[in-house]
Amino acid sequence: MTAYGFHVSHEQFSPAEALQLLRAAQDAGFATGMCSDHFAPWSSRQGHSGHAWAWLGSALASTELPMGVVTAPGQRYHPAVLAQAAATLAQMHPGRLWVALGTGQALNEHITGDRWPSKEERTRRLEECVDVMRALFAGEEVSHDGLVRVDRARLWSLPERPPILLGAAVTPATARRVAAWADGLVTVNRPGDAHRDTLAAYRDAGGRGPAVLQAHLSWAPTGQEALDAAHDQWREAALGSDVGWEIPLPEHFEQAAAGTEPHRVEGPVLVSAELGRHADWLARQGSHGFDEVMLHQVAKDHQLRFVEAFGAEVLPELSA
Repeated sequence: MTAYGFHVSHEQFSPAEALQLLRAAQDAGFATGMCSDHFAPWSSRQGHSGHAWAWLGSALASTELPMGVVTAPGQRYHPAVLAQAAATLAQMHPGRLWVALGTGQALNEHITGDRWPSKEERTRRLEECVDVMRALFAGEEVSHDGLVRVDRARLWSLPERPPILLGAAVTPATARRVAAWADGLVTVNRPGDAHRDTLAAYRDAGGRGPAVLQAHLSWAPTGQEALDAAHDQWREAALGSDVGWEIPLPEHFEQAAAGTEPHRVEGPVLVSAELGRHADWLARQGSHGFDEVMLHQVAKDHQLRFVEAFGAEVLPELSA
């Protein structure tokens, strides 16, 4: 059966509030958890961006949920440092952490002052980072001189089993590329259920392991409230990947999305006040072959009500 989890958006909540929401989600019956890893939010209206790895330590210690994180090695994070963080959490919380690796966004990576590479160069850099991280998880001493450089790195505290490394992909082309190395796939919902094509491309290329979908939705007591909340919080993130990977600052995202009409958010986000509609849509995502569907309630002001309502009425229907 598909497991339904709770996605924590660090862009939208302080670390303390995010932890409170995750605990509430566990109490309400969500089976698993996942979080983003941003240095900056999409907009000033979101207003947060806590350190995901510091937060994950508290999240794993104060809940019993398996947790995942989508992150990007190679620029903001050196792969040896990222491997050390992941190995430490996996040693303390065996079998509960997965790490999805992507090529990153200028929004989060530009802070190093390094040149922002092309997509192809970022992809090759990611593949080098994967090799470095896997070797470190295996206890090897690693030196590497390529798009990333490593000098005699070794992890001294290792888990019995390293965390699985999933590939983060939005498009079928990227999914086919990550299938060569990934232990599983993470993608996001797209208009017209186009994420099915991404999963199919991953499987057709020999991709193995679990498939995880981050599902953006907006629920509120009325349909208008749900639409207003989605437009307020998620219109910048809905610009599209070709634009979204290249913009460096939240204020630039705000300018780019300034003319976005509310109805245009309804493609990237399922917007409805009807719990039954959300349940049907989420069940359909599971039927597409996703092993885990992570619910991201983009409506910032309705989080606890969302957790309670979906825990009481939607999750039981999905597990029936």
